[in-house]
Amino acid sequence: MTDQSFSVEQLDTSRPHPARMYDYFLGGRDNYQVDREAAQRVLGELPDILPTARENRAFLHRAVRHVVRSGVRQILDIGTGIPTSPNTHEVALAEDPTVRVAYVDNDPIVAVHAGARLTGAPGTGFALGDVRDPAALLELPAIRDRIDLGRPVAVLLVAVLHFVTDEEDPYAIVATLRDALPAGSHLVLSHATADFHPGDHTETMQAYRSSTATMNPRTHAEVVRLFDGFDLLEPGVVQLPRWRPDGDPPTPGELRRIGFYGGVARKD
Repeated sequence: MTDQSFSVEQLDTSRPHPARMYDYFLGGRDNYQVDREAAQRVLGELPDILPTARENRAFLHRAVRHVVRSGVRQILDIGTGIPTSPNTHEVALAEDPTVRVAYVDNDPIVAVHAGARLTGAPGTGFALGDVRDPAALLELPAIRDRIDLGRPVAVLLVAVLHFVTDEEDPYAIVATLRDALPAGSHLVLSHATADFHPGDHTETMQAYRSSTATMNPRTHAEVVRLFDGFDLLEPGVVQLPRWRPDGDPPTPGELRRIGFYGGVARKD
């Protein structure tokens, strides 16, 4: 099931979009020249965005496996972006075929790709929605049809909230979602930081300002605050490769390249 209520005019390819830029960073082809040009500006200043993007996907996969193994059978993936396999539902269904997944993104172009790639599996749905209005998001038909808020849900906010400004209050957004969730629910969150790449990053900031969303990196303490009201699981909020790695722990050199924090928490 896919909620794709949008007009042709909403398919804006005149400005770069963070989801399509991220697709480019991951080596995807679902992007436009305007996205590639903006992404190249970022890469010229921050080449470490490439390993960071790969580590963000790996963190997503590990976190999804964890929440499913913990007994959660419903996943709400907000800001899913351009589908890149293995997607959330592919990872989850490999663990348990009864898991239900609802995807949300605010880009109509993502909706087109979602209809083709994300919603063919049983128990999956997509809705156009904006994380900046979490109360309305939770009322979308594709969400209500897939997610029972009377049972535990894993909410994924992976590489999303750094596109929310302080004025738009990311803490209130997470609090609204948290308050709607029953006990046993989980929050999976990753977020950009400048803690490991000091400087003003003028080109990067301008590239995102020219896109449909600005970039708002936050400190470790600010990212930890996003988990207020949840119980953080070990090892807490850490650089992505340090969150329960599958193989050898990352080296200090590898860690210096990763400008994202991530964590998983449970609502008790």
